[in-house]
Amino acid sequence: MTDLSRKKEIVKRRKTKEPFRSAKEEVKSYPHATLSPQMLSPAYQLAFLDQQFLLRSELRPIRLQLELLKPEMVQQDEQIHSTVVVFGSARIPDPSVAKKTLQKAEHAAKKHPQDAALQARYKAVQSLVSKSHYYDESRKLARIISANCQNEGGREFVVVTGGGPGIMEAANRGAYDVNAKSVGLNIVLPVEQGPNIYISPELCFQFHYFAIRKMHFLIRARALVAFPGGYGTLDELFEALTLMQTKKISLVPVILFGKDFWKRVINFQTLVDEGTIDPEDLNLFQYVETAEEAWQIIADFYHVKTI
Repeated sequence: MTDLSRKKEIVKRRKTKEPFRSAKEEVKSYPHATLSPQMLSPAYQLAFLDQQFLLRSELRPIRLQLELLKPEMVQQDEQIHSTVVVFGSARIPDPSVAKKTLQKAEHAAKKHPQDAALQARYKAVQSLVSKSHYYDESRKLARIISANCQNEGGREFVVVTGGGPGIMEAANRGAYDVNAKSVGLNIVLPVEQGPNIYISPELCFQFHYFAIRKMHFLIRARALVAFPGGYGTLDELFEALTLMQTKKISLVPVILFGKDFWKRVINFQTLVDEGTIDPEDLNLFQYVETAEEAWQIIADFYHVKTI
């Protein structure tokens, strides 16, 4: 480092009232020009630059903290004050894709009528394709929310999804349609799932820990919207309902798309009849069929004027 650059550093630190060299400054001057066996040793690496060290099991508490902090700080920088979370199946396709998927499954089933697995697959695809209109509803709802609530002075009710395909893609796509920002909270899975292309790149996060990811779903949430889905959707929905039931978080609108689906999948009334929840707990959520219904519930709850 030259004398001039050193003087500039000193002046900068005086202005910021920070007496210590920053980590960024240390990294710039590391490693030194002259290398030796000692300096090439992993032990000599700065701890926060040593990836193998950070991946040790003993460092799990630090990694948990980092996964909590990084998305939080980025969203603060992006002035995201509140969010609307959209959950739903990654398997529910865009209607334009659904028809092709159904045709392929039907062709395979007809070609091998004795293959029980193919017949079951065809039936499952038929069921998913029948739900493809929810892709459009998810996209429409995100478009309405984003058009009504985002501005350059501060971003309210920013759409957040799990970042994958299907219903999640549709919601990010709806925000993209009106040039609004949206968030994707991806998770590392054994089967690779890349983020959908409609998430705002600067708000596309990836998590290792499900627990921290679910915290981020709820930290800024002002409404939760659940479309038909599987284990992941049910997990996220029930976590939110539990936290509201136990008053760990404030009440927010919880909106379930597709009354017939949810009543077949979960018999909430039976939980009341069995005495395992109170009748009032059924008021924690509402059923809707359209994006307009869902938006009206959110707008009425927060007294938002629709444009």
